[in-house]
Amino acid sequence: MSSTVRLYGIESCDQVRKAKQWLRSRALEVQWHDFRKDGLSADRLAHWMSHLPWDALLNRRGLTWRQLPEIERTRVVDATSAAELMLAHPVLIKRPVLELDDRILVGFSEALYAGVFDKNNADGRTT
Repeated sequence: MSSTVRLYGIESCDQVRKAKQWLRSRALEVQWHDFRKDGLSADRLAHWMSHLPWDALLNRRGLTWRQLPEIERTRVVDATSAAELMLAHPVLIKRPVLELDDRILVGFSEALYAGVFDKNNADGRTT
């Protein structure tokens, strides 16, 4: 039985490109979801936020954040206000977001991905 891997992000993001390349090089089948083309549902974001703190998802270092009016940035004080802003501007979410079974990973690092996928393959499945 194989796990479904879902990757969320935007095509122009370098970290997303690295993650996609890493997954592709291991012949892993991935369902791709582009925030710009496909949007983001409140249910999906709520699911992520049930596994991760809101500030692990909100990218305050990116161009989109810096281009927001100061008043919008200062309104982000808790999970509710962060979720509202991320739903209005899904590209504010740190990328990529990878879903694998009950795991949610934010960002890309070869070591992190290798650790997760190696553990998943310890039962004899191949990548």
